[in-house]
This record gives sequence, C-alpha cells and structure tokens, in this order.
Amino acid sequence: MGNEKINVGTQAVWSGEKEVLVHGASQVPVVVSVAYTYDDMDEWYDVAIGKKAGHIYGRNTNPTVQAFEEKVRILEGAEAATSFSTGMAAISNTFYTFLRPGDRIVSIKDTYGGTNKIFTEFLPQMNIEIVLCETGNHEEIEREIEKGCKILYLETPTNPTVKITDIERVAKKGKEVGAIVVVDNTFATPINQKPLELGADLVLHSATKFLGGHADALGGVICGSKELIEPIYHYREINGATLDPWSAYLLLRGMKTLKLRVEQQEKNAFAIARFLQQQELVDEVFYPGLETHVNHDIAKKQMKGFGGMLSFSVKGGMDAVKILLPALKYANRAANLGAVETTYGPARTTSHIECTPEERAAVGIADGLVRISAGIEDTEDLIQDLEQAFAILKEHTVPVGK
Repeated sequence: MGNEKINVGTQAVWSGEKEVLVHGASQVPVVVSVAYTYDDMDEWYDVAIGKKAGHIYGRNTNPTVQAFEEKVRILEGAEAATSFSTGMAAISNTFYTFLRPGDRIVSIKDTYGGTNKIFTEFLPQMNIEIVLCETGNHEEIEREIEKGCKILYLETPTNPTVKITDIERVAKKGKEVGAIVVVDNTFATPINQKPLELGADLVLHSATKFLGGHADALGGVICGSKELIEPIYHYREINGATLDPWSAYLLLRGMKTLKLRVEQQEKNAFAIARFLQQQELVDEVFYPGLETHVNHDIAKKQMKGFGGMLSFSVKGGMDAVKILLPALKYANRAANLGAVETTYGPARTTSHIECTPEERAAVGIADGLVRISAGIEDTEDLIQDLEQAFAILKEHTVPVGK
C-alpha cells in the first residue's frame, strides 16, 4: 500500500505492513534478530551497501521497525522516514546531522522543555547561534529568518501552552533563505495536521505519545524527502539511537486505532476546556479549539481538528494544584501524554522539569499551570470527576459559612 488516496483511518490500520507479513500471519511479526545471514556473499554485500533491499544488522534496520516507519511515512505523505529510540533522539539527531559551528537556528520560545534545553545548553557549546522568538509573533519570526538560518524549527501546537504557529506563512519565508523547515507534529498527529503539505521539509513525532497511544513504548520518528532523511538515518545508524523491534511492534499496534482515539480525545478535550472556562477557581484555559484562544483562526486554517491537549492555570498556584489533582479519580498524574487514559500534570514537573523556575517564568509557565492530555474515557465521567475535584478544592479555598 503506497500513497493512494484512501482515508487516513484506513491508512492507520493497513499501511506499511504487507511487505513484512510472513507465514500467512495477519499481524506484523516482532523480529528480534540482531543479525541476518546470507549464503551468497555478493547478495550480502549488495544489501550492505544499499544496492538491494534487505537487512544486515539490527542497529541499521529491522523488519518490524521498517513497518512502523512505513506506516508513519504514508500517514504524513512523505517520501521517506526513519525512526529512533525516543522522540528526543529524533529531535537531537536531526540537529546534529545538519548543524555545524557558526550555523544559525530560528525557533520559538515555547518548545518542549527538553528541546529548549538543546537550544539553551547543548547547541551553544557547538558555537551555533540560537534565536528564540515569541511564539505567535510571526513578524518577529520572519525578521529573524530573513537574517539567515540553517534550520527553522517549529512546534505547533506547543507543549504545554498549546500555542499555534502559522506553518505555511513562516515556512515560505524559511524557504526563501534556504532553511530546512522542521515541525514537531506530536500534539496534532497526522490525523489533524500535515506539516509537509503546509511547506515543511521535515516532520517529526515523539511516537511515545499519540502514535503509540498506550504509554507502553518509547519511540521517535521523522519524515521528509529521501535527500534529507538519508543523512539523518546515517547519523542515527552510526550513533546508535535505534528503535527496538518490540517497541516498534507496540507502536504499530497502537497506530491502528489512532484516528478513533484522536477523535474521542478531542471530544473530551473540548468538553473539559468548556467546563474549566466556567470555573471561578480557574484563571485561564488554553485550547486551540476555543474561540478565546489567541491563535484560534490559525488553528482552524491549518488543522483538521484541535486535538486532545489543553492546559489551564488554577488560582492559588501550586498549593491549589496539590489539592485538585490528587482529588481526581479518573486521571494519571504522570509525565506523559497522548495515552488512552486521561493524564494531568503541572508543567513544572512534566514538560519543563528540566528548566529553572526563572526559565519557566520567562515563557509564561507558572507553577499553577496544569497540562491535560484527554483520554478516551466517556466524556460525562471525566466532567463529573472534575466537578467533584473542584468541589474539594473550593472547600479548601473558601472559608466555611462565607
């Protein structure tokens, strides 16, 4: 199955698997062999140099991993894809593949905390100039791009503030200066957003999140042209951040229900966002689907749906969070997202644990900011759960008899 014009839900179920099915099995096998044996020395050599399809060593390629890569490639409408042991490996390997001392990268301030650490701690050690613009300030982003950059790196929606950047607009400016435009599409997924169609050169995912969807496998993946993916693959195969076959199988299995999960997660996220808007103990709600969201119009233009991620700030800061979150019955309080279970967590201990309080404050992340990854539970149960949790919070914050 290639890039035929079939719907994305069908692609998620069927694509990328046929070539690796064996013995009449209907499911992709987990191939755990480290090495692959050849009787024909010339065939072995041809496979080793890429002249012929096949596998020689697990750090390079693997049939189960290949099926996962192919499925994501097709969903994103890309020419090629390669995978990694984690989402951060996908991000860092991409930077280290293309950047050299003296290069310049333009990005936004609201990227995931781990990505931000690469920008502020590791890349500067390589004498790479990092320019972090105000997220949503497209004029500032364009001005910095015009000064020249090797990579334009975007994350939209952002983690955890779900801010939106106009991919098509800034990608066009990036192309004018010859930049490689990279978009982290983890929050949106291929169900809701296709960055390559909007002008991006590379699109990446922390597959650990929505693609896998069951919080049981780590992985990362990046898609784009063969010209760009081949050097990223080469860097990864030598430096060793390889996706293991068991994780690839779990990610493949999870992706079969990707469309169904994203649809229910979005329904729940909308309901939670609207509920939170009505709570007197909530300062602000951040969800691209709300008309009050500062980038709502851009989200409507470039996204097919608004996704299952939102965040909110609660009055009383961390003291209130310490009461509210433990009171929830249908919630994992954990540093993960995109799973079938609804997950809550303050940004200070999830997305931006690596950052100092000052660094978090600089990008508008208060200690009372809570990230929510809506799960696939029945919507009514999640709202009732929030109602009882806020009732408990109110008991602790409003004097009795007032």
